[in-house]
Amino acid sequence: MSRPRVDIFTDGACSGNPGPGGWAAILRSGKHERELSGGDPATTNNRMELTAVIRALEALKQPSATVVHTDSRYVMDGATKWLKRWKANGWRTADKKPVKNEELWRALEDASSRHAVSWRWVEGHSGHAENERADALARAAIPA
Repeated sequence: MSRPRVDIFTDGACSGNPGPGGWAAILRSGKHERELSGGDPATTNNRMELTAVIRALEALKQPSATVVHTDSRYVMDGATKWLKRWKANGWRTADKKPVKNEELWRALEDASSRHAVSWRWVEGHSGHAENERADALARAAIPA
């Protein structure tokens, strides 16, 4: 049985960094589309970027072949390059410091585990329709 393909478009936003923030994801499978968003009164932009991907993957009802489209190099590089090394080093960076946002990286790893996830970087604020829409949703979700 093949896995359904789901494209996930994510973004995070912060009013101040740190400050109140919002996250958003657009999930698309064939003709079906769903928007998710939420906010946090005290957070960082990186935490909102991570949260968007985590919530999107958690929302999938069955194991899927997902393509995550993000403008966050932090999230993409963390997931594809740094995560395995952090785990092997006891959740320490190359310079032996604790990994920032460790609990979110662990949640991302857990949320990813039942899916076949691939990553696509998109340039933010460059007219990419879904990235612009995710950005608007994230900004609208920032608590007042």
